[in-house]
Amino acid sequence: MMKVITYGTYDHLHRGHVRLLERAKALGDYLIVGVTSDDFDKQRGKINVQQPLEERIAAVRATGIADKIIVEEYEGQKIDDIKRYGVDIFTVGSDWVGHFDYLNEYCKVEYLERTRGVSSTEIRSIKKQHCGLVGYTDYMNRVYAECGLVNGLEVVAICTKDRSSLSKNSLSAPLITDNFNELLDAVDLVYIHSHPDCHYEQVKKALEAGKHVMCEAPLAKSAAECDELFSLADERDLVLMDSLRTAYSTAYARMLLLVAGGRIGDVVSVDATCTNLNTNRPPYSLSHETAWSSMAAWGPTALLPIFQILGSSPETVQFSSLCDLKDKAFDNFSRISVEFQGAVGSAKVGAGAKSEGSLVVSGTKGYVYVPAPWWKTDYFEIRYENSSDNRRYFYQLDGEGIRFEWVSFLRMIEAVSEGTDGEEALRREGGIERDITRAICEVIGSFERGDHVRYMEVHK
Repeated sequence: MMKVITYGTYDHLHRGHVRLLERAKALGDYLIVGVTSDDFDKQRGKINVQQPLEERIAAVRATGIADKIIVEEYEGQKIDDIKRYGVDIFTVGSDWVGHFDYLNEYCKVEYLERTRGVSSTEIRSIKKQHCGLVGYTDYMNRVYAECGLVNGLEVVAICTKDRSSLSKNSLSAPLITDNFNELLDAVDLVYIHSHPDCHYEQVKKALEAGKHVMCEAPLAKSAAECDELFSLADERDLVLMDSLRTAYSTAYARMLLLVAGGRIGDVVSVDATCTNLNTNRPPYSLSHETAWSSMAAWGPTALLPIFQILGSSPETVQFSSLCDLKDKAFDNFSRISVEFQGAVGSAKVGAGAKSEGSLVVSGTKGYVYVPAPWWKTDYFEIRYENSSDNRRYFYQLDGEGIRFEWVSFLRMIEAVSEGTDGEEALRREGGIERDITRAICEVIGSFERGDHVRYMEVHK
């Protein structure tokens, strides 16, 4: 029996895919089709895939052409699969000519001419969401560049108070304005990275204007304000998404799954540190007009693993803060102590001090160590008493997770437009649960109100 194998993403399966599968099947007697996993697509830079793995497998199976369907999950798997299944012919489309010649050592390689006039990329690009970016720092340049890599998205407006912070590339956006209302008139959805004091009002105004919103954390300065915004989004059938790109890092997401699966036993503590000394520019400078405080800048990121692992309903939250006593809400360095039933969390944040930016999750069987900077990691370790049992995990991270959260944002919008409620769409995309966002907002607000804060004055 002549066995043939081929691989593909098969996003929005179309007649070109079907024709290629038919021709692959005609090369032999038995066709194995490898469908790339979501993570492997991301590792290869294919961030525009819109359908989850299960849907893509179902579409291939429905054609009735494949005799066997497998999942491609890692680099080098093609050689393993060819050996495992006794494959005689490997085949892919002609746009890969020469790329897989190295497989001739293991089987025959055939490149098939693709069907002209149709592609998944074109299908995904038929309708683009017009996006507006709101922010007053050069971080907008990174966001603008990453948005350009996401199919179905076009940045048509940027709202900023400081044009000098924008790169030449960002300045090419059709509309550059300092008027938030003008931006809202030009877009379908909004990304907000303005000063945290502006988030609540800007998010509310955007939702009232019928725009989907992704807002940098903290979304608001209290649980009550957060609840109000989510209720407004639900009333208008709009997506409101908390933007913490760490949550969309493959390594971080895998770490959470392993912890939840009991790899380190019962978790007893989560310790996260986020600091920097980037004092020459906002949002992390110590210039009060434009800067974010240490708590606002780093608090949401540091609290994210604590609440995602230990839960969003702590028994107590206490702060120790190094600050100018004339402006207590604007801290140079703070520690957050979060107590739960049977576990504790600790977060250290600073824009005026520097420490090792690691994450440690301690359990009754072992612990997870994520090295600095843990919030954009591509690597972590699980360590045990017997060091020979230690395991290391590596996952490629491109664009610091920015592009991946944008893909999730667009998928949530698509789901809601198809009638799925916001919370269900959020669960489907693996985003930050609303109770986590709410808990983060409440902690940031509690700090700024001075609740349970021990102040330590900055020495001058």
